[in-house]
Formats: sequence, structure tokens, C-alpha cells
Amino acid sequence: MRRLRTIDCMKTRVPFPPIVSRRTSLALAGLLVIAIAVTDWLTEPYISIGFLYLFPIMIAGACLSRTQTIVIALGCAVLQEAFSNLPESEMIARLMFSSVGFVSTGLLVGELLRNRRRALAHALELEAQAKLRQDAEEQVRILVESSPAAIVVIDAVGRILLANEAANQVLTPGGIPLPGQCIGDYLPPLQAAVRNHPSRSLRAAMQCRGQRANHEPFLAGVWFSTYETIAGPRLAAIIVDLSEDLRSREDLRFDHLLKHARIAMSALAHEIRNLTSAVQVVHNNLLRVKELEQNEDFRALSTLVRSLENIAALELPPARPDKTEAMELTPVLDELRVLLDAAYRESDIDLQWQIPESLPLVRAHPYGLVQVFLNLAKNSQRAMQTTQVKRLTVSAAVEAHSVVIRIEDTGVGVASPEDLFRPFQRNAAAAGLGLYVSRAMMRSFGGELLYETGSKGCRFAMVLPVSSTVGETVSV
Repeated sequence: MRRLRTIDCMKTRVPFPPIVSRRTSLALAGLLVIAIAVTDWLTEPYISIGFLYLFPIMIAGACLSRTQTIVIALGCAVLQEAFSNLPESEMIARLMFSSVGFVSTGLLVGELLRNRRRALAHALELEAQAKLRQDAEEQVRILVESSPAAIVVIDAVGRILLANEAANQVLTPGGIPLPGQCIGDYLPPLQAAVRNHPSRSLRAAMQCRGQRANHEPFLAGVWFSTYETIAGPRLAAIIVDLSEDLRSREDLRFDHLLKHARIAMSALAHEIRNLTSAVQVVHNNLLRVKELEQNEDFRALSTLVRSLENIAALELPPARPDKTEAMELTPVLDELRVLLDAAYRESDIDLQWQIPESLPLVRAHPYGLVQVFLNLAKNSQRAMQTTQVKRLTVSAAVEAHSVVIRIEDTGVGVASPEDLFRPFQRNAAAAGLGLYVSRAMMRSFGGELLYETGSKGCRFAMVLPVSSTVGETVSV
């Protein structure tokens, strides 16, 4: 309640005194007027004490408005003249002068007290603002100090003015504090940003190479902005160490590269075995011809056939089974939608998403699932280049113990569905391994990639097993 009254006083800026104090002051002024008037009437033949009306007028001026003060002052001037023993010929002049004096005194005292009240209210307002500012600064300081991201503020020459604990851990682990040091020793692009654009307001993000105090390099993600202060331009930056994320991402890419290479080599070995089997059949038939038994070229051919048999007999060792990973589909599908929207908009393709708000967890690898999805989407984009109606529909549904994602286009369709998943197809746009590798990727985490008939264009179904989440890590 006390705080509300203080805020109300700051809004009005002229707080009135309490009602009891105002009534008391007015009662005192009224009693003084009566006492002065009675005394002046009783001493009329001897002396006039009308000048004492100044005191009740000053009290009234402190409590009443300007108009009320003027009325009281004029009334006191009339009372003074009524009980005056001075010549009547000068009554009008005396009345005018006394009215001016009384009114001026009352207004002056009223303005002085009002200005004092304004000054006190302004002082209270400044005090409240100072406390609010201190509270805000304290909250900002706590937020900055507790932030897991490194935050620094540098001046126009690149000198670090402020740095939180996370910044010290990232840039100078176990070293001297950052304030006072040059940011160019750790992140030269930040120093160049504030030096090259001293009069411009910048808001940007970048990735750059950084260096710690012990000369250890790292990949830094930086979000920064510049602003002006009385002391000159400043730059505030948030710094995140992305080295571990980069290593994890590159390791994941390398693992999938090896997996794709293994799938491609398996497909190539399969084709070599087919050719070797055919050559072996022809060679066995030629062995029945007696004229070729002593032919040196035929013997050399027999050696080549046996070598091909040895190559075909080689089997790639089975890949190490990956850990089962339970993942959420919605974030992956949202990311895919962002990737496809811009490309499909340029091709005038209508992209329709029919995805439920919630889907169960599935067993899959996000990176592999994205690759399969993008491969199917690119195939559909090529198939719709010459069609009038260009529409790609992506839907998802829970069927039995699986989540089925269907991708259906309005393209030219498939002439030979039975050959879709065969590797090294002659009419393929590239190497003819796209669908073969995609199905292998789906099968690597227990899923399946199917072609469904009954559509004018082409429709694929990505079947993903629902995860029980028991003993599995959840990836989002």
C-alpha cells in the first residue's frame, strides 16, 4: 500500500498534504482572521493591526488553490479597511494596495510550497528510478554472470571492458581475467568489426577461428552488435565454442560416408558375382571342346576366370551394428520442410504437409533419415519437371507398430516398378544407386522403403519401427 501511494505521488508530481492537516491549517487561519478582526475592532480608536492578516493568508495560500487564496486575501483586505481608523478619503487607495499585498503574499507562499512539493516528488521519483535501475542492473549482471555462453563488451580500440565467467573459461582457462586485454589476441574479427565500422550499428553473426590464451585454436560461433555510448562506440558479443559440435558433426558425416561406401561396394560386388557366374558357365562349356585344351590363350582365360571367382568370393565384413536410437520425428520433419520449401517454391511445386501434431518415438538415425527423404524429394522434383500439375504430398500415419511416412508426387510415374531398387540402372539420372542406398539406409535401423502402386504419379512409403524407449537414448 505504501508503494502504491509513492507511485501515485510520482504520477501526480504534486502530492497533497493529508486531509486532517489541511483542515487543521484552515481552522487555524480562520481563528486568526477572527482574532485579528475582533482585536482590530476593539482597538479601533487607537491602533490598526490589519497587517497581521498576512499570517492567515500565508496559511491559506499553503492549503488552498490560487482562486481560493485570492478570495481570502481580498476578504482580509476588506476586513482591514472596515476596522481602520485612517481617513476615509484614502480608503480606496489603501484597499487597492492592501489587496495587492495580501494577494501577492498568498500567491507567493502558495507557489513556494507547491514548488517544494514538486521538488520533493521529483526527488522521490528519482530515488525510485535509481532503485529500479539498480535492480535492473543487478538482474542483468546476474543474467550475464550465470550465462553458459561467453559474453564480452569491447571498446573502439578492441580493449575488453566487461567479461563474464564463461568468457574467462573459454578464452583464458585458468589465466588472468579478460578485462583490460585486447580482444584481437583471441578473436581478431571482433576487433576488426568495431574498428572498421565505428559509426555504424551492426547486428551480425559469424563463425571464425579463435585462439585461447594457451594458443589452442578453436571454432567460435559469435553473435555481436555495436552501439554508441558517450565514451564512444562499443561492441557486445556472445561467444560459443563450436569445436566439439564440429567434431561430432564431422564424425557423423564420416560414419555415414563409410556406410554409403560399404553399400555401394556391396552393390558392385553383387554385380561382379553375377558377371563372374555367367563367365564361369561359358568357360565350363568351352572346357568340353578338346581342341582348346592345349590352347595357351584358353589356359590364360581359365586363369582370369579363377581370379574373377576369387574376387567375387570376397565378402565385405559386416558393419558394426549401430546403437538403437529413439528419435522424435516432428523436429526432423520441420527441418526437412524448411529445406524443401525454398527449392520447391522456385520450381512452382505445391508442397503439402499432412503431418499429425504428435507422433510416437521411432528407431532411426536423423542424418540417414534426412538423406533418404531428400533423395526421394529430388527424384520427385525431376519427375514433375514436364507435368502440368506439380504437387508433392507428405503424410504420416501410425500403422500397427510402425510410423509410415508417405511421399506422393504428380510426376510421370514409374515404367518398371520391379527394377526401382536395383543398383546401376542404365536409365538412372546419376549412378543408379539412389534408391538402392536409400532402402539400405532404412533397413540399417530396422525400417523399410517401399513403392506403393495405385497412384498416378509415384508414391513411396518410409516405414519406421516405433520405439519402446526402453534402454534407448532419445534424439531430438
